[in-house]
Amino acid sequence: MSSPRRHHRYYDLILAAFVVVLLCSNFIGAGKAAEIHLPYFGSVIFGAGILFFPISYFFGDILTEVYGFAYDRRAVWAGFAALAFAAIMAQIAIALPVAPGQYMANYQQGMETVFGNSWRVALASMCAFWCGSFTNSYVLAKMKIWTQGRFLWMRTIGSTAAGELVDSSLFYVLAFYGLWPLDEVIQVAFIQYLLKTGWEVLATPLTYAVVAFLKRKENEDFYDIHTNFTPFKVKV
Repeated sequence: MSSPRRHHRYYDLILAAFVVVLLCSNFIGAGKAAEIHLPYFGSVIFGAGILFFPISYFFGDILTEVYGFAYDRRAVWAGFAALAFAAIMAQIAIALPVAPGQYMANYQQGMETVFGNSWRVALASMCAFWCGSFTNSYVLAKMKIWTQGRFLWMRTIGSTAAGELVDSSLFYVLAFYGLWPLDEVIQVAFIQYLLKTGWEVLATPLTYAVVAFLKRKENEDFYDIHTNFTPFKVKV
């Protein structure tokens, strides 16, 4: 049911896209709580990171389904390292002496507002992302064996529901407890979980199309029958 590990044409591209989306989700939208008004539901508060983050789970599902758990594990560690590097560089940029002038003074204030808590956001994100992504990949890999490769929709939705539950539960508490009111933290985390899982449901046709394309082009459909599922390695 499995094939030998080898070089893949599209893996590096997917890994790069995965890391870019992850960085965008954490440094563009993660710190902003937005509000929309929906019929019947009224005001709904959600984190702007919802625009980006579900796409990383989309890539995670594709990597595990086509290439296997080990290749997704490498992508998770690449994303983890990118987040750590971005957080360090953000703090260095903030700490550099500011040039004279009102424009740069305002610019510095804006940087501190957006990136001033980047260590806390990054650490919370890395912890939540690490735990949630490995949960997602593990559940999908095991479900693929249990279902003998059938019911892709069930595997992607089920694994995302498990991974997002772990991720959303951890991230908003670790990142924003004490900064946001507690009821807002809980509300945003719950809404994020529903939206991210719902996004996976809506993306199912796209997932099918991309997975079918990659399996055909790569001649790969890996089953993690003898995989070592430890998250603490990078080698595939």
